[in-house]
Amino acid sequence: MPEAPLPAMRRGPARWISVLAALGRVALMNAAAYRASFVVDVLVGAVASVGVVLPLLFVYEHAGSVAGWTLHQALLVTAFFLVLQGLVGLLVEPNLGAVVEGVRSGSLDYLVLKPVDAQLVASLQRVAPAKAWDVLAGLVVGAWALAHLPPPTWQGALLALGLLLAGLAAIYGVWVLVICTSFWFVRVDNLRFLLTAALDAGRWPVGVYRGWVRLLLTVVVPVALVTSFPAMALLGTARPGTVLHALVVAGGLLWASRLTWRGALRHYTSASS
Repeated sequence: MPEAPLPAMRRGPARWISVLAALGRVALMNAAAYRASFVVDVLVGAVASVGVVLPLLFVYEHAGSVAGWTLHQALLVTAFFLVLQGLVGLLVEPNLGAVVEGVRSGSLDYLVLKPVDAQLVASLQRVAPAKAWDVLAGLVVGAWALAHLPPPTWQGALLALGLLLAGLAAIYGVWVLVICTSFWFVRVDNLRFLLTAALDAGRWPVGVYRGWVRLLLTVVVPVALVTSFPAMALLGTARPGTVLHALVVAGGLLWASRLTWRGALRHYTSASS
């Protein structure tokens, strides 16, 4: 009598649901293994979230507006930045950082030999639950800002959600491109720190920046797609070409990151062999 097929060998949507559920369980179990570290991370995250908002409050004590943005409009941008920071710390950085270690140590072998898409597993094998604090802080700051602004239309809210998702996809694509360099250069810690620093610029409205810096934040490391663009949609000031810009940048970066990942895997030779 033939054996029942394993969950990993299912076909169609049921297979992907099974894989995602298994990855989620493993990631949460790994995160729960270090409870003291989790508590410390939560406390540090709370202080860091306050530290993101305070500089903005200090600036607006001496100015009614900055680059045409009032305090509560700028706080809306900060709210989206906190959500971005939380999601990157929760899912992106732990997982793609693990890829660098896997290339360095040779443990990536276990990932590429699995009968599922290696990029999917690499993107979801770890989670840092304490970083969810930033997401919660972002929602609180966003609610506070919106309470002092005219209520957005439902079209603006949907547009903001679409721009947020497109921006997150673009940022993920940038992270994959950076991490893929580890297949050739192994140590890319400096690039990771540089990317984190570039993302930090998203806490300020994009109107603050000019010239090549603005181009960098909207195309190369498009953090403005996640922070300023959704805020503009909620405020009703988004331009007609904003959506097209976001879709082109997000689609281009995802496509480039996918091609680069596949090319990197073909180049990969185990460090353990």
